[in-house]
Amino acid sequence: MDNAETGGAVAQMQNRIVMLADFDYFFAQCEELRNPTLKDKPVVVGVYSGRTAESGAVSTSNYIARKLGVKSGLPLFQAKRKLEGTDAVFLPVDHIYYEQISDRIMDIFREYAGSFEQVSVDEAYLDVTEQVKSSFEKAKEYAQKIKAHVKAEVGISFSIGIGSNKLVAKIACDSQKPNGLTVVLPEEAKAFFAPLSIDRLLGVGKKTMAKMDSLGIKTINDLADFDVQKLMEIWGKVLGVYFHKAANAIDNEPVHESSEAESIGRIGTLKQDSGELAFILQKTDELTADVAREVAEKKLCFKQVSIYAVLTDLTCKSRSITLEQPAKDAEVIKKNVKDLLEKFLGESPLDLRRVGVKVSGFSGEEHRQKQLTSFFQSG
Repeated sequence: MDNAETGGAVAQMQNRIVMLADFDYFFAQCEELRNPTLKDKPVVVGVYSGRTAESGAVSTSNYIARKLGVKSGLPLFQAKRKLEGTDAVFLPVDHIYYEQISDRIMDIFREYAGSFEQVSVDEAYLDVTEQVKSSFEKAKEYAQKIKAHVKAEVGISFSIGIGSNKLVAKIACDSQKPNGLTVVLPEEAKAFFAPLSIDRLLGVGKKTMAKMDSLGIKTINDLADFDVQKLMEIWGKVLGVYFHKAANAIDNEPVHESSEAESIGRIGTLKQDSGELAFILQKTDELTADVAREVAEKKLCFKQVSIYAVLTDLTCKSRSITLEQPAKDAEVIKKNVKDLLEKFLGESPLDLRRVGVKVSGFSGEEHRQKQLTSFFQSG
């Protein structure tokens, strides 16, 4: 790759502003949210094998436990030894609860992003280029607004990295935790990357790192300066070019929702807390129109309709109904949402703060094509 091509790619990237949001010690933070008395204690969330009371591994630990040497992947028996004599709390993973919290945050992110891509239960990219009019100064203020919204609405803190592409945003985010906010301007990206170890780049594992080390490549700057032709000779054209571009902070991959999404949904905040069906239906009708529009654009049919409710005590509840026949019409969604809400409001002693509408159980031409495409790509 010559300098003109690299310069052109950098110029193109300067028009983009991408955020990566990474939830801090997410599973443990969820447990602290559920039980605030845990906040001042070492908290360890583990995957228990069931063979003995101590067999298994640490999934996540809070920062109090991390300072005492307990990190992800550590065997639980070793974690207990490190925390012996403290008031540490060990808990099993509760994926359903964590996913409920994650879904609420991801729905908020979607409200702020031009393009959105959920990477995992605790990580997502947001392209906010249009929202901040390509201004990194505005992007920082916008990120603070998103962080404040999520903290107030859900109670979870997270770190954000802001850059001109996904790669820069990712490395920026990793540089300051917990509750960090790091902005890397396009003209600063290469210098920001330069002193970092090469294993900070995606795709550089232990074997690749050992090979690069034997070539004298220890930092990202070393990799950026290394002959791209030699990189291609050693790792092949695709990987060699990737390493060269990544080391030069170049990444043109778009931010986009996964094509394998299993549901289509929208969530919104009510103008005021309410338990009145007619008032809540005004919001769900708006959400339904958006959901139905996306269903039509993707030429899908659905078999399940769900509602999602965030109550005034910030607990989240959901209700679903499975249809006898696949449907695609907005009226079907509206009718079932009304039925589900009516029943739910009759059971709930609390008013609703936020409400969501979701459809799933897809069939249709585009869904089948995506499944086939995914199958062939996975081989």
